[in-house]
Amino acid sequence: MGVVFAGGGFVIKGLLGAGLAFFIGFLGLPRWALGIMVAKRQKIFANQLADAIDVIVRGVKSGLPLNQCLRIISAESPEPLKSEFQALVDGQAMGVPLEVGMQRMYENMPLPEVNFFSIVLVIQQKTGGNLSESLGNLSTVLRSRKLMKEKVKALSAEANASAMIIGALPIIVMALVYFTRPAYIMILFNEPAGHLVLMGAATMMSLGIFIMHKMVNFKF
Repeated sequence: MGVVFAGGGFVIKGLLGAGLAFFIGFLGLPRWALGIMVAKRQKIFANQLADAIDVIVRGVKSGLPLNQCLRIISAESPEPLKSEFQALVDGQAMGVPLEVGMQRMYENMPLPEVNFFSIVLVIQQKTGGNLSESLGNLSTVLRSRKLMKEKVKALSAEANASAMIIGALPIIVMALVYFTRPAYIMILFNEPAGHLVLMGAATMMSLGIFIMHKMVNFKF
């Protein structure tokens, strides 16, 4: 993809355009797209995990062993929960310890929810205790965390909208100037000094968007 972008940039803007397009195609665009897909998959998994824990709680209370509850989840749950628990069940069938299987799940899904789930299962396996009660409490905690995230998202919606408007405003102004007086804006694309101005503006714009993103993106 980077080579394709570089070829297109070279045809349009020469060597400078080829370098910039190669950077975007080789590093920027694929990493951005992959990051979006990974974040979406992790979000779906985190939302489904509390339901899976409830299945284990009900199964243990009815007398089913933990392994059978895990098989039920791997067979009847939607993706991506199904594939992760299927890998856990397959590993146990081949003799992989539960602790190692949960560690692999955490490597695939590096989420705090998975870490909590792993700790509860491993500690219960080593020390014993009421598994259904421990997992029931964990399910309550996970649902409370989800509610808190949604509340934070709702409260920060206005700040996110403001950041999007501020970030899009220079591009909108540039487009309006291009459609009304193209000669004013084309100097930036036709002159070497204009290229430097565009690079500086893009750098400052990227820095500003990054700072605004950090200000409105709450992690807890």
